[in-house]
Amino acid sequence: MLRSDSPKAHLTALFQHAASQFALAEHISIELERPKQASHGDFACNIAMQLAKALKRNPREVAQLILASLPVSDLVEKTEIAGPGFINIFLKPVAWQNVALQTLQAGEEYGRSGLGQGKKVQIEFVSANPTGPLHVGHGRGAAFGASLANVLAHAGYQVHREYYVNDAGRQMDILALSTWLRYLSLGNQFVPFPANAYQGDYVSAMADSIFALHGDRYMRPAAEVIADVADATSDPEGHLDGLIANAKRLLGADYAYVHGHALEEQLGDGRNDLTEFGVIFDTWFSERTLHESGMIDKAVKQLQQHDHIYEQNGALWFRSTAFGDEKDRVVLRENGIYTYFAADIAYHLNKFERGFDRVIDVWGADHHGYISRVKGALTAAGADADRLTVALVQFAVLYRNGVKASMSTRSGQYVTLRDLRAEVGNDAARFFYVLRKSDQHLDFDLDLAKSQSNDNPVYYIQYAHARICSVLSAWGGSEKDLIDVDIARLDQPQELALLRRIAEFTDTVDAAARDLAPHSIAYYLKDLAAELHGVYATCQFLVDDEALKLARLSLIAATRLVLRTGLALLGVSAPEKMTREEVQPSPENAQAATSLTNDESRV
Repeated sequence: MLRSDSPKAHLTALFQHAASQFALAEHISIELERPKQASHGDFACNIAMQLAKALKRNPREVAQLILASLPVSDLVEKTEIAGPGFINIFLKPVAWQNVALQTLQAGEEYGRSGLGQGKKVQIEFVSANPTGPLHVGHGRGAAFGASLANVLAHAGYQVHREYYVNDAGRQMDILALSTWLRYLSLGNQFVPFPANAYQGDYVSAMADSIFALHGDRYMRPAAEVIADVADATSDPEGHLDGLIANAKRLLGADYAYVHGHALEEQLGDGRNDLTEFGVIFDTWFSERTLHESGMIDKAVKQLQQHDHIYEQNGALWFRSTAFGDEKDRVVLRENGIYTYFAADIAYHLNKFERGFDRVIDVWGADHHGYISRVKGALTAAGADADRLTVALVQFAVLYRNGVKASMSTRSGQYVTLRDLRAEVGNDAARFFYVLRKSDQHLDFDLDLAKSQSNDNPVYYIQYAHARICSVLSAWGGSEKDLIDVDIARLDQPQELALLRRIAEFTDTVDAAARDLAPHSIAYYLKDLAAELHGVYATCQFLVDDEALKLARLSLIAATRLVLRTGLALLGVSAPEKMTREEVQPSPENAQAATSLTNDESRV
């Protein structure tokens, strides 16, 4: 007997039927939780207490009425009323035994649900200024955003991944200036290099490239470069602005080339870095298009029409305080240049105009105060701000040998994402980045990420997958032969525990999608690997009993499929072969460790 629904889905349907006798039941959702103690059953339901409050009746009395109306099921062993009115449900082994075959039949579709069916969601993440190589802080936003997008897609959403390119602001002007000043030094001209300009070697490399391509075409007299600029000591930012103004004046139309060269070099480098990291975007949205297309003009006029814009001191201000902000915000400066905020308003209105049901922004935690400002502007423009969700990502700090690494892109002292990937590998980097909730601070332990032991969770999980591949390879049969076997032979406690864990995968994916929490997939995979290692330590697979052998092989084949699917959601590979030396046991994993070094005994 094989059911297409999961044990939890089956029970939910039973309780919905039993609760339908109460008029208020349609407004109450059926909640089934896994008890912390096995003695309390496989699931516990609090529907009686939910109904009792509305009906003003004793919860235990309501629970008895529900159980009396509960349809008979060949999966339910028994039920009992506990505590103030919980209903504990004990399932027969067959309820879990079905899971192995359900998983294999579903294949790569296992774990998918209809949670987001018919809904389009856009997720914008990373969006780092293209002013230098991506550093390990950006890497966390990249890993989180990419994993979240994968989870949402697996939960049924139509997902669009987007990178917002800040290519129209002051930071790009500073990068262009920095590149040009380094270029001028190649012509034996001494131009003091500002301490607050971009200092990295990549700036000099771009200057070298321009000189190699165009010689001294962009050389200008040093005296004119520094003429009439603010003092660098007393007004460092004003000094930079003066140099930028001079660069634009002296270069004229050629300034666009220097600016564009720096932009394309850094944007291309970032795109390549992310692609190698397994982070792919559907759209790279240029901020400049907002200015060139008139979208910012349109957005500001839209706010003016709703009387949310006023003029003061030659600038245009948005009445941000009317929407919970601490002060009103400038959208158009007195010099006629739109602010970043104005561009952001236009950009988010454009997202909604593109027809997304939901928009998710992944921002650094330091942008927390910006949320109400943007949502207020959307509301003021007549848009539904509730369609926008902002997920905050705390900064990631890299520790090497217990020492914190500096990551300032202007000073040039940073650890790049590329450096990190080269040192620990893509898999460890992707997995470690999502081991914590995104809004929690992350200390990236480089030594642990490189370790090859049970203490390193990504290796522990990958080894679980590899050892299953080893057993199935030794068997030599086809996985198709495992879809219709005598699953009743799976009756050992460790086997049933593994089946229960496999059955949780769909709910785990749904919860991760609802809560924007891909870290829960990482924790699930750790638990699944631990259950697999427990089975591996106590059960042999290639036994003489053909029916038992096929049943156990179907179990580990299903486990392999879920491990592979879960790792893929996090952007982590699932190797089919790993040497035993790659994973050494730690004391707290003694039972599983026995199997980690004795593969032959299991086959």
